Amino acid sequence: MEWSLRFHGVGNASAVELGSPMATIERDGAPWLTIDCGGEGLTAYQAHYGEMPRALFVTHTHLDHIAGFERLFVASYFDETRRGRVRLYVPASVVPLLHQRVGDYPNALAEGGANFWDAFQVIPVGAAFWHDGVRLEVFPTRHHWPETAFGLRLRGSLVWTGDTRPIPEMLAKFADAGERVAHDCALHGNPSHSGIDDLEREYPSELLDRCVLYHYASRSDGETLAARGYRVAHPGEAVALEEPAMPRLQT
Repeated sequence: MEWSLRFHGVGNASAVELGSPMATIERDGAPWLTIDCGGEGLTAYQAHYGEMPRALFVTHTHLDHIAGFERLFVASYFDETRRGRVRLYVPASVVPLLHQRVGDYPNALAEGGANFWDAFQVIPVGAAFWHDGVRLEVFPTRHHWPETAFGLRLRGSLVWTGDTRPIPEMLAKFADAGERVAHDCALHGNPSHSGIDDLEREYPSELLDRCVLYHYASRSDGETLAARGYRVAHPGEAVALEEPAMPRLQT
């Protein structure tokens, strides 16, 4: 069984040409679990797979990560094979924020008769959850405000930090099994995001060697990061992953 991570977008909120930061874990080339639902990212997803996502994990509710939800609602609600079957794994403390941002507009349909969440199967998650017989772990990151942004771990395979400042204590625990680490990184950090100097200061070289960097500001910034010796993600790129260490349930 082959696993990979496909980046649909790798830019920050202003880098429209790089796409919104969004990716899909693939199994044998097919979409398995999508991370976030940005506007440009959803367009790239649909262009590549020819359909809309059927299972998503939401890291946090900034609009570059959730702006595609209105389109996803329409595609899911009006397709009886999908309505109520699109799985949304949402950290429990993020559920009310997601509802405020995308689900609470009066009348999801102008003619009435529908709730926004009718289109989805919303699954609030805590420290871990199961998807398709595989266990994934969830951990808090440092982005704007406590308990509003989270990362994702597929043990032995992938860690997705989501938007964050450096989190050495978290990655010491949640990236200790050789995982590929997709990490928020720009040339220069700020109070909500990591810069390359931050990562070099906070992380050991062994961890940096496993990082693939995304959420940068421009193509030229990505080229500069690559020139410094780092692996940089590009829109549409698929990165090979190790098979998850956690065994799947026998069904």
